[in-house]
Amino acid sequence: MRRVLVADDEANMRWVLERALSKVGYDVETAEDGKIAIDRALEERPDLVLVDLKMPKMDGLSVLRTLKEHYPDLMVVMMTAHGSTATAVEAMKAGAHDYLMKPFDIDELLITVAKAFEVESLREQVDYLKGEVQSSGWQLVGNSEAMKAVKHLVERVALTPATVLIEGESGTGKELVAHAIHTLSPRVNGPFIRVNCAALTETLLESELFGHEKGAFTGAHARKTGRFELADGGTLFLDEIGELSFNVQAKLLRVLQERTFERVGGEKTIKVDVRIITATNRNLLKEAQEGRFREDLYYRLSVFPISIPPLRERREDIPYLADHFLKKLRSYGQTKTLNSEVLTQLMEYDWPGNVRELENVVERMVIISQGAVIEADGLTVFSTPSKEEKCPEAFVLPPEGVSLEELEKSFLQQAMEQTGGNQSQAAKRLGLSRHAFLYRLEKYGIDPHWGI
Repeated sequence: MRRVLVADDEANMRWVLERALSKVGYDVETAEDGKIAIDRALEERPDLVLVDLKMPKMDGLSVLRTLKEHYPDLMVVMMTAHGSTATAVEAMKAGAHDYLMKPFDIDELLITVAKAFEVESLREQVDYLKGEVQSSGWQLVGNSEAMKAVKHLVERVALTPATVLIEGESGTGKELVAHAIHTLSPRVNGPFIRVNCAALTETLLESELFGHEKGAFTGAHARKTGRFELADGGTLFLDEIGELSFNVQAKLLRVLQERTFERVGGEKTIKVDVRIITATNRNLLKEAQEGRFREDLYYRLSVFPISIPPLRERREDIPYLADHFLKKLRSYGQTKTLNSEVLTQLMEYDWPGNVRELENVVERMVIISQGAVIEADGLTVFSTPSKEEKCPEAFVLPPEGVSLEELEKSFLQQAMEQTGGNQSQAAKRLGLSRHAFLYRLEKYGIDPHWGI
């Protein structure tokens, strides 16, 4: 719920504004003078402030300037019965979003407040877009023949507008490959937008992809720009594409065919220029052949497939990757190195969580180790046994005092760690549906974004 602070020295005005704003769903707090308004705003940041120009102890312009020092992005609307063009200009220069001339009617007030929040929503989306636009550049670490082949495919397809399907186990670096394609493409100066299709419900995902109009559903208080629009002129990366519902698959197919769509609850057809890259840890062709994924969509997505090999099939890349992660962790105090024994252990391990698991292990070693060289003595960094190690033939009971709940929680944590936080893969390893798996994570208070 949006929080609005109303600062006015007239009690009747405060009552009218509080009642009108509360009636349409805002959480309203009032202040009878400028100093109280400042104190309440600093105690808990409001989303918007309505402030009267003439007030005792501190006038509206002073309140505005003080609040802007603490909250530069705070939306402030000035109210005045003593206004002039000069006053309005001064308020706008000081950072006010808008101003209202008394007397004003309630509809004018509500429209002004709604527009202010729409601007705030758009600004949040721009900030999000800036965070999504990555600038790490063209960097795929590894010198194995398998990675050389991947790099060659990336360099060839990047210069074309072809839709790319990246396949590979969880944690192999599919997003990094997608970003490398974007960086090497003519769209490098455009946005790179990522969507995790498994992290959102069908309704939320549709809104995230295509946006929605104000009032399209409960809670849609303002128009939302979808990821397709945000990615216009750039690249849209759809991760875990195999998790899409058939309803969203049908809408995505239409966008791929026509490059047009409508926002949820909207009628206007929007045309975008977006390059699509998708990724999956499933065998999507098999899913399509067995009726679990639209076959026509699969062939639209797999114009240019790239398969990323698991780390156990390119062990010669492990030293390069480990060194790369050690350099990334310089902010922990110093650049450390691995002794030969530790490197041998890394080379012999099977890495079920692939490159993401290796990165996590390197980070733990950096934290645990004391000197500049990471030694093997005393380090227990691997979360799972190598596949070569055989499982016991009979079930072994846990130690006395360990409950079944504790054991189940441990299995959930291990599954999340081994898969680098991939919920679908972790659920599959435990033989659970994704919904049952998420229920158990919530039951035991386990972070669903473990390792991400």
